[in-house]
Amino acid sequence: MLRIRFTAQDIARICFAPRPAPLQELHAALTTVVTRQGGPLSAPWRGRVLRSLPAAAEPLADLVPAGRPPSFLDVLGDSLADSFEQIRATSPGVVRSELERIYQDVPAPAWIRRLRTHDDTAWRTLYRAQRAAYEAVLAPVWSVVQELHREEFTRYALTVAEHGVAAALTGLAPGSRLDGEVWEWPDAAARDVRLDGRGLVLLPTFHHPAGPLLQDSPGRPAVLTYPTGPPGFPLTTGRPAVPAEALVAVLGRTRLDALRLLAEPHTTTSLARALDVSNATASSHAAALRSAGMTTTTRTGRSVTHRRTALGTLVAGA
Repeated sequence: MLRIRFTAQDIARICFAPRPAPLQELHAALTTVVTRQGGPLSAPWRGRVLRSLPAAAEPLADLVPAGRPPSFLDVLGDSLADSFEQIRATSPGVVRSELERIYQDVPAPAWIRRLRTHDDTAWRTLYRAQRAAYEAVLAPVWSVVQELHREEFTRYALTVAEHGVAAALTGLAPGSRLDGEVWEWPDAAARDVRLDGRGLVLLPTFHHPAGPLLQDSPGRPAVLTYPTGPPGFPLTTGRPAVPAEALVAVLGRTRLDALRLLAEPHTTTSLARALDVSNATASSHAAALRSAGMTTTTRTGRSVTHRRTALGTLVAGA
């Protein structure tokens, strides 16, 4: 069980990352690939990632021997370049101690040994590896990651406003609970973390289906990267993995047509007109899609507007 221990100061300093962090999302995706998490639904995606990773990305594997990444990789930059600059600014003493920690039992590759001495060529090797992996794995779906993050940010903010911080925290992880000043995750790896006033940053990930990833570096706010979205559902690009006929069998022809029409905002009336159904039928289809997270509905006065979410876009194959 993961236990995160808050003080009153920590509760006041809980914040939600305003934007996705490309390097953290990349780490989550690569962790899912290496550990084979996500079950059979993510197997085709893992195969595509492994085939698409270029040779330039191979040094990243050297930084995680036995699944133990150095803490200086845990940064929250708004871009890959910004993230790398934060990593590059790590003090030489921290870099040396972290690399010695993860390579205490096995010989380190030559470029890792040069990284310990802050060699510029070694740092360029690291940045090229990060860039190559990002372009292969995340760049094709980054706009979808951004939209999903905005939706999760909004959902969290509304839950805090309507029900309070405790409900928002436990809502991030079904089965977790806030017991006094301790947040408990029963299904997570055993760990006991004291924040001691440093605060906590909440960061959703859409490429890591099982369990939280907690970055806990001394002197920094702890960062909790938690999985969201359907289990075993790493983001992909291109057409859906199943033909249109199979989607019709699951959703029904009219509902699939509605999902595709909602690539553009529609009122209930305009959606009914486009589908050639009654307003009540169009409203029923929109409600079913909304309950599955594939559309959203907003009301302005008497007008109701439906639009497709990022998940709906992926399901529709757009």
